[in-house]
Amino acid sequence: MKAEQIRGLDEAELKKQLAEGNENMFRLRFQMSMGQMEGIKKLRDLKKDRARILTVMRQSELAAKKEGK
Repeated sequence: MKAEQIRGLDEAELKKQLAEGNENMFRLRFQMSMGQMEGIKKLRDLKKDRARILTVMRQSELAAKKEGK
């Protein structure tokens, strides 16, 4: 998912995407621990998506805080 797409989502949708990503990461890690090495690229992509989502959430939090001053 691209940063522009993430910025277009509201806070509830961001939290939903974050929860889904965390669940998918857990499942992929579990599969990899069982010997299935198919998910390495998927895991890397999920980590990057998670970081993008958290970054956008933090930016919106800081922007709201700055507007409140």
